[in-house]
Amino acid sequence: MPDQGEAQLVHVGSLDDLAAQGRRLVKVGRKQIALFHGEKGVFACNNRCPHEGFPLMEGSLAEGCVLTCNWHNWKFDLESGETLVGGDALRRYPVRLRGDEIWLDVADPPPAARAAKALEGLRASFRRHEYDQMAREISRLQRSGADPLDALRRAIDWTHDHLEFGTTHAHAAAPDWLALRENLAPEDPAALVPLVEVVGNLAWDTLREPAYPYAEGPCAEGQAGYSPEVLVAAIEGEDEAAAVALLRGALAEGLGFPDLERPLATAALAHYQDFGHSVIYVYKTGQLIRHLGPSAAEPLLLALLRSLVYARREDLIPEFRAYGGALAAWDGTGRRPVEACDLTGLGVPQALARTLESSADPQALFGALLGAAAWQQLHFDLERQGRHDQPISQNVGWLDFTHGITFGNAVRVLCGRYPELWPRGLLQMACFLGRNARFVDPEQDVEAWAVPDRDAFFKAAFARLLDHGAPEYIVSCHLVKVLTAVREEVEAAPDAAWVPTLLAATRRFLESPLKRKHSLRTAYQAAAFTAIED
Repeated sequence: MPDQGEAQLVHVGSLDDLAAQGRRLVKVGRKQIALFHGEKGVFACNNRCPHEGFPLMEGSLAEGCVLTCNWHNWKFDLESGETLVGGDALRRYPVRLRGDEIWLDVADPPPAARAAKALEGLRASFRRHEYDQMAREISRLQRSGADPLDALRRAIDWTHDHLEFGTTHAHAAAPDWLALRENLAPEDPAALVPLVEVVGNLAWDTLREPAYPYAEGPCAEGQAGYSPEVLVAAIEGEDEAAAVALLRGALAEGLGFPDLERPLATAALAHYQDFGHSVIYVYKTGQLIRHLGPSAAEPLLLALLRSLVYARREDLIPEFRAYGGALAAWDGTGRRPVEACDLTGLGVPQALARTLESSADPQALFGALLGAAAWQQLHFDLERQGRHDQPISQNVGWLDFTHGITFGNAVRVLCGRYPELWPRGLLQMACFLGRNARFVDPEQDVEAWAVPDRDAFFKAAFARLLDHGAPEYIVSCHLVKVLTAVREEVEAAPDAAWVPTLLAATRRFLESPLKRKHSLRTAYQAAAFTAIED
Protein backbone atom coordinates (compact mmCIF):
# COMPACT_ATOMS: atom_id res chain seq x y z
CA MET A 1 0.00 0.00 0.00
CA PRO A 2 1.13 3.62 -0.56
CA ASP A 3 2.89 5.38 2.30
CA GLN A 4 0.12 7.36 4.01
CA GLY A 5 -0.02 9.72 6.93
CA GLU A 6 -2.88 9.59 9.45
CA ALA A 7 -5.79 7.67 7.91
CA GLN A 8 -8.72 9.65 6.46
CA LEU A 9 -11.40 7.06 5.70
CA VAL A 10 -14.31 7.77 3.37
CA HIS A 11 -17.22 5.42 2.68
CA VAL A 12 -17.73 4.98 -1.06
CA GLY A 13 -20.45 2.32 -1.40
CA SER A 14 -21.05 -1.39 -1.28
CA LEU A 15 -19.01 -4.22 -2.71
CA ASP A 16 -22.04 -5.77 -4.37
CA ASP A 17 -22.85 -2.57 -6.27
CA LEU A 18 -19.25 -2.17 -7.42
CA ALA A 19 -19.05 -5.82 -8.50
CA ALA A 20 -22.18 -5.33 -10.59
CA GLN A 21 -20.82 -2.18 -12.29
CA GLY A 22 -17.16 -3.19 -12.45
CA ARG A 23 -15.97 0.38 -11.91
CA ARG A 24 -17.17 3.64 -10.47
CA LEU A 25 -15.99 7.26 -10.30
CA VAL A 26 -15.86 8.65 -6.75
CA LYS A 27 -15.42 12.34 -5.93
CA VAL A 28 -13.97 13.33 -2.58
CA GLY A 29 -13.48 17.07 -2.38
CA ARG A 30 -11.29 17.95 -5.39
CA LYS A 31 -10.15 14.36 -5.80
CA GLN A 32 -11.48 12.20 -8.62
CA ILE A 33 -10.92 8.55 -7.74
CA ALA A 34 -11.45 5.60 -10.06
CA LEU A 35 -12.70 2.52 -8.21
CA PHE A 36 -12.31 -0.89 -9.90
CA HIS A 37 -13.51 -4.38 -9.08
CA GLY A 38 -11.13 -6.93 -10.57
CA GLU A 39 -10.24 -10.56 -10.31
CA LYS A 40 -7.64 -9.74 -7.64
CA GLY A 41 -9.82 -7.48 -5.54
CA VAL A 42 -10.87 -3.86 -5.26
CA PHE A 43 -8.48 -1.10 -6.31
CA ALA A 44 -8.67 2.67 -6.22
CA CYS A 45 -6.49 5.18 -8.03
CA ASN A 46 -6.43 8.72 -9.27
CA ASN A 47 -8.83 8.96 -12.18
CA ARG A 48 -6.42 11.23 -14.02
CA CYS A 49 -3.60 9.43 -15.79
CA PRO A 50 -0.33 10.86 -14.44
CA HIS A 51 0.90 11.24 -18.02
CA GLU A 52 -1.49 13.84 -19.47
CA GLY A 53 -4.55 13.64 -17.25
CA PHE A 54 -6.92 11.60 -19.39
CA PRO A 55 -9.59 9.69 -17.40
CA LEU A 56 -8.56 6.21 -16.36
CA MET A 57 -12.23 5.32 -15.89
CA GLU A 58 -12.18 4.94 -19.66
CA GLY A 59 -9.21 2.58 -19.44
CA SER A 60 -9.03 -1.18 -19.84
CA LEU A 61 -8.54 -3.57 -16.94
CA ALA A 62 -6.79 -6.86 -17.65
CA GLU A 63 -5.29 -9.73 -15.68
CA GLY A 64 -7.28 -8.61 -12.69
CA CYS A 65 -5.25 -5.50 -11.90
CA VAL A 66 -3.39 -4.16 -14.96
CA LEU A 67 -5.00 -0.87 -15.97
CA THR A 68 -4.30 0.61 -19.42
CA CYS A 69 -4.88 4.24 -20.30
CA ASN A 70 -6.24 3.97 -23.82
CA TRP A 71 -5.01 7.39 -24.92
CA HIS A 72 -1.28 6.53 -24.94
CA ASN A 73 -1.19 2.87 -23.81
CA TRP A 74 0.38 3.57 -20.43
CA LYS A 75 -0.11 0.59 -18.14
CA PHE A 76 -0.27 0.40 -14.36
CA ASP A 77 -0.28 -2.55 -11.98
CA LEU A 78 -2.92 -1.51 -9.46
CA GLU A 79 -1.81 -4.20 -7.02
CA SER A 80 1.93 -3.36 -6.84
CA GLY A 81 1.73 0.28 -7.91
CA GLU A 82 4.32 -0.28 -10.64
CA THR A 83 4.11 1.68 -13.88
CA LEU A 84 4.55 -1.05 -16.47
CA VAL A 85 4.52 1.12 -19.60
CA GLY A 86 5.18 4.84 -19.29
CA GLY A 87 6.98 6.95 -16.75
CA ASP A 88 5.13 8.74 -13.94
CA ALA A 89 3.79 6.83 -10.94
CA LEU A 90 0.03 6.50 -10.47
CA ARG A 91 -1.48 7.64 -7.16
CA ARG A 92 -3.32 4.74 -5.51
CA TYR A 93 -5.63 4.84 -2.49
CA PRO A 94 -5.72 2.07 0.15
CA VAL A 95 -9.00 0.15 0.16
CA ARG A 96 -10.55 -1.22 3.34
CA LEU A 97 -13.49 -3.63 3.27
CA ARG A 98 -15.83 -3.79 6.26
CA GLY A 99 -18.23 -6.52 5.38
CA ASP A 100 -19.96 -5.37 2.20
CA GLU A 101 -18.92 -1.75 2.65
CA ILE A 102 -15.96 -0.13 0.84
CA TRP A 103 -13.89 2.51 2.55
CA LEU A 104 -11.03 4.47 1.01
CA ASP A 105 -8.15 6.10 2.83
CA VAL A 106 -7.83 9.42 1.01
CA ALA A 107 -5.20 10.90 3.32
CA ASP A 108 -2.32 12.46 1.42
CA PRO A 109 1.14 10.97 2.01
CA PRO A 110 3.43 13.00 4.30
CA PRO A 111 5.18 15.88 2.50
CA ALA A 112 8.57 14.18 2.80
CA ALA A 113 7.23 11.04 1.14
CA ARG A 114 5.68 13.07 -1.68
CA ALA A 115 8.94 14.93 -2.23
CA ALA A 116 10.94 11.69 -2.26
CA LYS A 117 8.52 10.18 -4.78
CA ALA A 118 8.84 13.21 -7.05
CA LEU A 119 12.63 13.06 -6.95
CA GLU A 120 12.52 9.33 -7.66
CA GLY A 121 10.35 10.01 -10.69
CA LEU A 122 12.62 12.84 -11.80
CA ARG A 123 15.64 10.60 -11.81
CA ALA A 124 13.74 7.92 -13.72
CA SER A 125 12.86 10.51 -16.37
CA PHE A 126 16.56 10.92 -17.20
CA ARG A 127 16.76 7.45 -18.77
CA ARG A 128 14.94 8.53 -21.92
CA HIS A 129 15.09 12.28 -21.44
CA GLU A 130 11.36 12.63 -20.75
CA TYR A 131 11.14 16.44 -20.75
CA ASP A 132 7.40 16.52 -19.97
CA GLN A 133 7.83 14.15 -17.04
CA MET A 134 10.65 16.29 -15.68
CA ALA A 135 8.27 19.26 -15.61
CA ARG A 136 5.57 17.23 -13.87
CA GLU A 137 7.93 15.82 -11.25
CA ILE A 138 9.42 19.22 -10.42
CA SER A 139 5.89 20.59 -10.11
CA ARG A 140 5.01 17.70 -7.79
CA LEU A 141 8.13 18.40 -5.76
CA GLN A 142 7.09 22.02 -5.35
CA ARG A 143 3.50 21.07 -4.45
CA SER A 144 4.86 18.79 -1.72
CA GLY A 145 6.23 21.89 0.01
CA ALA A 146 9.87 21.04 -0.71
CA ASP A 147 12.35 23.49 -2.19
CA PRO A 148 12.04 23.12 -5.98
CA LEU A 149 15.74 23.92 -6.25
CA ASP A 150 16.31 20.48 -4.75
CA ALA A 151 15.52 19.14 -8.21
CA LEU A 152 18.55 20.96 -9.57
CA ARG A 153 20.77 20.07 -6.61
CA ARG A 154 19.96 16.38 -7.07
CA ALA A 155 20.37 16.55 -10.85
CA ILE A 156 23.85 18.04 -10.45
CA ASP A 157 24.79 15.29 -8.02
CA TRP A 158 23.36 12.55 -10.25
CA THR A 159 25.18 13.75 -13.37
CA HIS A 160 28.49 15.31 -12.34
CA ASP A 161 30.45 12.07 -12.67
CA HIS A 162 28.86 11.21 -16.02
CA LEU A 163 30.51 14.17 -17.75
CA GLU A 164 33.64 12.97 -19.50
CA PHE A 165 35.02 16.48 -19.88
CA GLY A 166 33.43 18.18 -16.91
CA THR A 167 31.36 21.36 -16.84
CA THR A 168 29.01 21.97 -19.75
CA HIS A 169 26.80 24.79 -20.97
CA ALA A 170 24.07 23.38 -18.72
CA HIS A 171 26.00 24.54 -15.66
CA ALA A 172 27.03 27.82 -17.26
CA ALA A 173 23.48 28.76 -18.19
CA ALA A 174 21.96 27.58 -14.90
CA PRO A 175 22.56 30.74 -12.82
CA ASP A 176 21.13 32.87 -15.62
CA TRP A 177 18.00 30.70 -15.78
CA LEU A 178 17.69 30.89 -12.00
CA ALA A 179 18.06 34.68 -12.06
CA LEU A 180 15.21 34.79 -14.58
CA ARG A 181 13.12 32.56 -12.30
CA GLU A 182 13.60 34.93 -9.37
CA ASN A 183 11.55 37.54 -11.22
CA LEU A 184 8.55 35.21 -11.39
CA ALA A 185 6.05 34.35 -8.67
CA PRO A 186 6.69 30.82 -7.36
CA GLU A 187 3.10 29.81 -8.12
CA ASP A 188 3.40 31.00 -11.74
CA PRO A 189 3.65 27.88 -13.96
CA ALA A 190 6.26 29.75 -16.01
CA ALA A 191 8.58 29.54 -13.00
CA LEU A 192 9.01 25.85 -13.83
CA VAL A 193 10.64 26.66 -17.18
CA PRO A 194 14.09 27.67 -15.87
CA LEU A 195 14.31 24.60 -13.65
CA VAL A 196 13.18 22.18 -16.34
CA GLU A 197 15.58 23.75 -18.85
CA VAL A 198 18.59 23.20 -16.59
CA VAL A 199 17.59 19.76 -15.33
CA GLY A 200 16.69 18.66 -18.85
CA ASN A 201 20.00 19.94 -20.18
CA LEU A 202 21.94 17.99 -17.56
CA ALA A 203 19.93 14.89 -18.41
CA TRP A 204 20.64 15.36 -22.11
CA ASP A 205 24.35 15.91 -21.58
CA THR A 206 24.62 12.60 -19.72
CA LEU A 207 22.14 10.54 -21.72
CA ARG A 208 23.69 7.14 -22.45
CA GLU A 209 26.95 8.29 -20.83
CA PRO A 210 28.68 5.91 -18.40
CA ALA A 211 30.19 7.07 -15.14
CA TYR A 212 33.63 8.70 -15.28
CA PRO A 213 34.59 8.44 -11.60
CA TYR A 214 36.67 11.06 -9.83
CA ALA A 215 39.64 10.00 -7.76
CA GLU A 216 38.75 9.18 -4.18
CA GLY A 217 40.42 10.27 -0.99
CA PRO A 218 42.62 13.16 0.16
CA CYS A 219 46.14 13.97 -0.99
CA ALA A 220 48.40 10.92 -1.12
CA GLU A 221 51.19 10.53 1.42
CA GLY A 222 54.13 12.70 0.48
CA GLN A 223 52.00 14.88 -1.79
CA ALA A 224 51.87 18.60 -1.06
CA GLY A 225 48.77 19.77 0.81
CA TYR A 226 46.37 22.31 -0.59
CA SER A 227 47.64 25.69 -1.65
CA PRO A 228 46.44 27.88 -4.53
CA GLU A 229 49.76 27.48 -6.34
CA VAL A 230 49.76 23.70 -6.03
CA LEU A 231 46.19 23.49 -7.32
CA VAL A 232 47.03 25.62 -10.37
CA ALA A 233 50.10 23.46 -11.01
CA ALA A 234 48.02 20.26 -10.87
CA ILE A 235 45.55 21.69 -13.38
CA GLU A 236 48.40 22.91 -15.59
CA GLY A 237 49.96 19.44 -15.45
CA GLU A 238 46.64 17.86 -16.52
CA ASP A 239 46.74 15.78 -13.35
CA GLU A 240 43.08 15.33 -12.54
CA ALA A 241 43.65 12.97 -9.61
CA ALA A 242 45.97 15.42 -7.87
CA ALA A 243 43.66 18.37 -8.57
CA VAL A 244 40.67 16.46 -7.18
CA ALA A 245 42.59 15.46 -4.05
CA LEU A 246 43.63 19.07 -3.51
CA LEU A 247 40.07 20.28 -3.99
CA ARG A 248 38.70 17.77 -1.53
CA GLY A 249 41.43 18.71 0.93
CA ALA A 250 40.49 22.37 0.62
CA LEU A 251 36.80 21.62 1.18
CA ALA A 252 37.70 19.45 4.19
CA GLU A 253 39.58 22.43 5.62
CA GLY A 254 36.38 24.47 5.40
CA LEU A 255 37.34 26.49 2.33
CA GLY A 256 34.57 27.48 -0.04
CA PHE A 257 34.29 28.81 -3.56
CA PRO A 258 35.31 32.37 -2.61
CA ASP A 259 38.63 30.92 -1.40
CA LEU A 260 39.08 28.85 -4.54
CA GLU A 261 37.95 31.33 -7.16
CA ARG A 262 41.32 33.07 -7.63
CA PRO A 263 43.36 29.93 -8.42
CA LEU A 264 40.57 28.57 -10.60
CA ALA A 265 40.36 31.84 -12.52
CA THR A 266 44.15 31.84 -12.82
CA ALA A 267 44.07 28.35 -14.32
CA ALA A 268 41.20 29.29 -16.64
CA LEU A 269 43.17 32.25 -18.03
CA ALA A 270 46.55 30.54 -18.02
CA HIS A 271 46.30 30.17 -21.78
CA TYR A 272 44.04 31.13 -24.65
CA GLN A 273 42.09 27.92 -24.27
CA ASP A 274 38.84 26.13 -24.83
CA PHE A 275 37.44 29.02 -26.91
CA GLY A 276 36.86 31.01 -23.74
CA HIS A 277 34.69 28.41 -22.03
CA SER A 278 37.08 27.96 -19.10
CA VAL A 279 36.80 31.45 -17.64
CA ILE A 280 33.05 31.56 -18.34
CA TYR A 281 32.66 28.28 -16.45
CA VAL A 282 34.60 29.57 -13.44
CA TYR A 283 32.46 32.70 -13.26
CA LYS A 284 29.18 30.84 -13.68
CA THR A 285 30.08 28.01 -11.28
CA GLY A 286 30.57 30.59 -8.55
CA GLN A 287 27.19 32.13 -9.29
CA LEU A 288 25.51 28.73 -9.31
CA ILE A 289 26.99 27.76 -5.95
CA ARG A 290 25.68 31.02 -4.50
CA HIS A 291 22.19 30.13 -5.80
CA LEU A 292 22.17 26.54 -4.58
CA GLY A 293 24.28 26.71 -1.43
CA PRO A 294 27.32 24.80 -0.13
CA SER A 295 25.74 21.37 -0.62
CA ALA A 296 26.14 21.77 -4.38
CA ALA A 297 29.74 22.96 -4.21
CA GLU A 298 31.64 19.68 -4.39
CA PRO A 299 29.97 18.15 -7.47
CA LEU A 300 30.07 21.50 -9.28
CA LEU A 301 33.72 22.06 -8.45
CA LEU A 302 34.70 18.52 -9.44
CA ALA A 303 33.12 19.04 -12.86
CA LEU A 304 34.81 22.44 -13.17
CA LEU A 305 38.20 20.99 -12.31
CA ARG A 306 37.82 18.30 -14.92
CA SER A 307 36.90 20.87 -17.58
CA LEU A 308 39.99 22.94 -16.71
CA VAL A 309 42.30 19.92 -16.73
CA TYR A 310 41.15 18.85 -20.18
CA ALA A 311 40.76 22.32 -21.71
CA ARG A 312 42.19 22.49 -25.22
CA ARG A 313 45.06 24.91 -25.89
CA GLU A 314 44.25 27.15 -28.87
CA ASP A 315 47.35 29.26 -28.23
CA LEU A 316 49.45 26.31 -29.42
CA ILE A 317 47.97 26.32 -32.93
CA PRO A 318 49.45 28.62 -35.60
CA GLU A 319 46.50 31.03 -35.69
CA PHE A 320 47.00 32.13 -32.08
CA ARG A 321 50.67 31.45 -31.55
CA ALA A 322 51.37 35.18 -31.24
CA TYR A 323 49.46 35.23 -27.94
CA GLY A 324 52.36 33.88 -25.86
CA GLY A 325 54.77 36.53 -27.12
CA ALA A 326 52.24 39.29 -26.57
CA LEU A 327 51.65 38.17 -23.00
CA ALA A 328 55.43 38.12 -22.36
CA ALA A 329 55.68 41.63 -23.80
CA TRP A 330 52.91 43.11 -21.64
CA ASP A 331 54.40 45.69 -19.29
CA GLY A 332 51.38 47.90 -18.65
CA THR A 333 53.03 51.02 -20.04
CA GLY A 334 51.15 51.40 -23.34
CA ARG A 335 49.35 54.75 -23.15
CA ARG A 336 47.94 55.12 -26.65
CA PRO A 337 44.23 56.04 -26.45
CA VAL A 338 41.98 53.33 -27.82
CA GLU A 339 38.44 53.02 -29.13
CA ALA A 340 36.49 50.10 -30.51
CA CYS A 341 37.07 51.20 -34.10
CA ASP A 342 40.85 50.90 -33.57
CA LEU A 343 40.48 47.17 -32.99
CA THR A 344 38.18 46.14 -35.84
CA GLY A 345 39.47 44.62 -39.04
CA LEU A 346 42.71 43.38 -37.47
CA GLY A 347 44.07 39.84 -37.62
CA VAL A 348 45.23 38.07 -34.48
CA PRO A 349 48.85 39.36 -34.41
CA GLN A 350 47.73 42.90 -35.24
CA ALA A 351 44.93 42.89 -32.63
CA LEU A 352 47.39 41.67 -29.99
CA ALA A 353 49.95 44.33 -30.93
CA ARG A 354 47.32 47.10 -30.85
CA THR A 355 46.13 45.90 -27.44
CA LEU A 356 49.66 46.16 -26.04
CA GLU A 357 49.82 49.80 -27.14
CA SER A 358 47.00 50.66 -24.70
CA SER A 359 47.95 48.40 -21.80
CA ALA A 360 48.25 51.15 -19.18
CA ASP A 361 44.48 51.51 -18.72
CA PRO A 362 42.86 48.07 -18.51
CA GLN A 363 39.37 49.46 -17.96
CA ALA A 364 39.45 51.66 -21.05
CA LEU A 365 41.02 48.86 -23.05
CA PHE A 366 38.31 46.45 -21.92
CA GLY A 367 35.59 48.84 -23.11
CA ALA A 368 37.25 49.17 -26.51
CA LEU A 369 37.67 45.40 -26.88
CA LEU A 370 34.09 44.71 -25.83
CA GLY A 371 32.85 47.42 -28.17
CA ALA A 372 34.82 45.89 -31.04
CA ALA A 373 33.38 42.44 -30.25
CA ALA A 374 29.89 43.94 -30.29
CA TRP A 375 30.60 45.62 -33.65
CA GLN A 376 31.75 42.30 -35.08
CA GLN A 377 28.62 40.53 -33.88
CA LEU A 378 26.46 43.28 -35.36
CA HIS A 379 28.27 42.92 -38.69
CA PHE A 380 28.54 39.12 -38.81
CA ASP A 381 28.28 38.01 -42.43
CA LEU A 382 25.20 35.84 -42.10
CA GLU A 383 25.91 34.15 -45.40
CA ARG A 384 28.92 32.47 -43.80
CA GLN A 385 26.86 30.09 -41.69
CA GLY A 386 25.16 28.68 -44.78
CA ARG A 387 28.20 27.94 -46.92
CA HIS A 388 29.21 24.39 -47.65
CA ASP A 389 32.18 24.84 -50.02
CA GLN A 390 34.80 25.89 -47.49
CA PRO A 391 37.50 24.28 -45.33
CA ILE A 392 36.73 23.21 -41.79
CA SER A 393 38.83 26.09 -40.43
CA GLN A 394 36.25 28.54 -41.80
CA ASN A 395 33.20 26.93 -40.22
CA VAL A 396 31.66 29.78 -38.29
CA GLY A 397 28.27 30.68 -36.91
CA TRP A 398 26.48 32.96 -34.50
CA LEU A 399 27.78 31.21 -31.41
CA ASP A 400 31.39 31.97 -32.40
CA PHE A 401 30.57 35.66 -32.16
CA THR A 402 28.47 35.53 -29.01
CA HIS A 403 31.37 33.89 -27.17
CA GLY A 404 33.34 37.09 -27.57
CA ILE A 405 30.64 38.85 -25.50
CA THR A 406 30.11 36.22 -22.81
CA PHE A 407 33.86 35.74 -22.48
CA GLY A 408 34.32 39.49 -22.10
CA ASN A 409 31.65 39.58 -19.42
CA ALA A 410 33.49 36.92 -17.37
CA VAL A 411 36.82 38.70 -17.94
CA ARG A 412 35.49 41.99 -16.59
CA VAL A 413 34.16 40.40 -13.42
CA LEU A 414 37.04 38.05 -12.61
CA CYS A 415 39.87 40.37 -13.66
CA GLY A 416 38.17 43.14 -11.73
CA ARG A 417 38.46 40.96 -8.63
CA TYR A 418 41.98 39.75 -9.42
CA PRO A 419 43.71 42.57 -11.33
CA GLU A 420 46.85 40.53 -11.99
CA LEU A 421 44.78 38.61 -14.55
CA TRP A 422 43.94 41.65 -16.71
CA PRO A 423 46.78 41.11 -19.22
CA ARG A 424 45.65 37.57 -19.97
CA GLY A 425 41.97 38.42 -20.16
CA LEU A 426 42.44 41.44 -22.42
CA LEU A 427 44.88 39.77 -24.79
CA GLN A 428 42.56 36.79 -25.08
CA MET A 429 39.71 39.13 -25.98
CA ALA A 430 41.99 40.41 -28.74
CA CYS A 431 42.39 36.82 -29.95
CA PHE A 432 38.62 36.59 -30.36
CA LEU A 433 38.62 39.79 -32.39
CA GLY A 434 41.43 38.65 -34.65
CA ARG A 435 39.83 35.30 -35.27
CA ASN A 436 36.40 36.70 -36.14
CA ALA A 437 37.65 39.60 -38.27
CA ARG A 438 37.49 37.48 -41.44
CA PHE A 439 33.82 36.74 -41.07
CA VAL A 440 32.20 40.18 -40.96
CA ASP A 441 30.62 42.37 -43.61
CA PRO A 442 31.38 45.98 -42.67
CA GLU A 443 29.26 47.35 -45.52
CA GLN A 444 25.93 45.89 -44.50
CA ASP A 445 23.11 48.12 -43.30
CA VAL A 446 22.59 47.58 -39.58
CA GLU A 447 20.32 50.52 -38.75
CA ALA A 448 17.28 48.27 -38.49
CA TRP A 449 18.75 46.58 -35.41
CA ALA A 450 18.97 49.71 -33.27
CA VAL A 451 17.35 49.42 -29.82
CA PRO A 452 15.54 52.66 -28.93
CA ASP A 453 14.37 51.59 -25.46
CA ARG A 454 16.81 49.31 -23.63
CA ASP A 455 14.51 48.58 -20.69
CA ALA A 456 11.65 47.51 -22.97
CA PHE A 457 14.09 45.46 -25.04
CA PHE A 458 15.39 43.51 -22.05
CA LYS A 459 11.90 42.98 -20.62
CA ALA A 460 10.56 41.57 -23.87
CA ALA A 461 13.66 39.50 -24.64
CA PHE A 462 13.77 37.83 -21.24
CA ALA A 463 10.04 37.11 -21.41
CA ARG A 464 10.52 35.36 -24.77
CA LEU A 465 13.12 33.09 -23.21
CA LEU A 466 10.36 31.34 -21.28
CA ASP A 467 8.97 30.04 -24.57
CA HIS A 468 12.09 30.14 -26.73
CA GLY A 469 11.15 27.20 -28.94
CA ALA A 470 14.76 26.16 -29.59
CA PRO A 471 15.00 22.36 -29.89
CA GLU A 472 18.68 22.26 -28.89
CA TYR A 473 19.78 23.04 -25.36
CA ILE A 474 22.99 24.60 -26.62
CA VAL A 475 20.92 27.23 -28.42
CA SER A 476 18.67 28.06 -25.46
CA CYS A 477 21.80 28.17 -23.26
CA HIS A 478 23.36 30.78 -25.49
CA LEU A 479 20.15 32.79 -25.67
CA VAL A 480 19.96 33.15 -21.88
CA LYS A 481 23.73 33.50 -21.38
CA VAL A 482 24.19 36.20 -24.02
CA LEU A 483 21.18 38.21 -22.92
CA THR A 484 22.26 38.04 -19.27
CA ALA A 485 25.86 38.97 -20.05
CA VAL A 486 24.75 41.93 -22.15
CA ARG A 487 22.44 43.19 -19.42
CA GLU A 488 25.26 42.91 -16.87
CA GLU A 489 27.63 44.87 -19.11
CA VAL A 490 25.08 47.58 -19.84
CA GLU A 491 24.27 47.90 -16.14
CA ALA A 492 27.98 48.12 -15.31
CA ALA A 493 28.60 50.91 -17.85
CA PRO A 494 25.22 52.33 -18.93
CA ASP A 495 26.70 55.41 -20.59
CA ALA A 496 29.56 53.72 -22.44
CA ALA A 497 29.93 54.57 -26.12
CA TRP A 498 29.66 50.91 -27.10
CA VAL A 499 26.27 50.27 -25.41
CA PRO A 500 24.10 51.05 -28.48
CA THR A 501 26.25 48.76 -30.62
CA LEU A 502 26.09 45.95 -28.09
CA LEU A 503 22.31 46.21 -27.81
CA ALA A 504 21.88 46.24 -31.58
CA ALA A 505 24.21 43.26 -31.95
CA THR A 506 22.21 41.35 -29.35
CA ARG A 507 18.92 42.14 -31.03
CA ARG A 508 20.29 40.97 -34.36
CA PHE A 509 21.46 37.70 -32.81
CA LEU A 510 18.12 37.06 -31.13
CA GLU A 511 16.06 37.83 -34.23
CA SER A 512 18.21 36.29 -36.98
CA PRO A 513 18.22 32.69 -38.25
CA LEU A 514 20.62 30.33 -36.54
CA LYS A 515 21.65 27.35 -38.64
CA ARG A 516 22.80 24.46 -36.51
CA LYS A 517 22.74 21.41 -38.76
CA HIS A 518 24.98 21.52 -41.83
CA SER A 519 24.25 18.35 -43.80
CA LEU A 520 25.71 19.48 -47.13
CA ARG A 521 28.75 21.13 -45.58
CA THR A 522 29.48 18.02 -43.56
CA ALA A 523 29.27 15.86 -46.67
CA TYR A 524 31.56 18.13 -48.72
CA GLN A 525 34.13 18.41 -45.94
CA ALA A 526 34.06 14.68 -45.23
CA ALA A 527 34.64 13.92 -48.91
CA ALA A 528 37.47 16.46 -49.13
CA PHE A 529 39.14 15.08 -46.01
CA THR A 530 38.96 11.43 -46.94
CA ALA A 531 40.29 12.24 -50.41
CA ILE A 532 43.62 13.36 -48.94
CA GLU A 533 44.04 11.06 -45.95
CA ASP A 534 45.34 8.02 -47.87
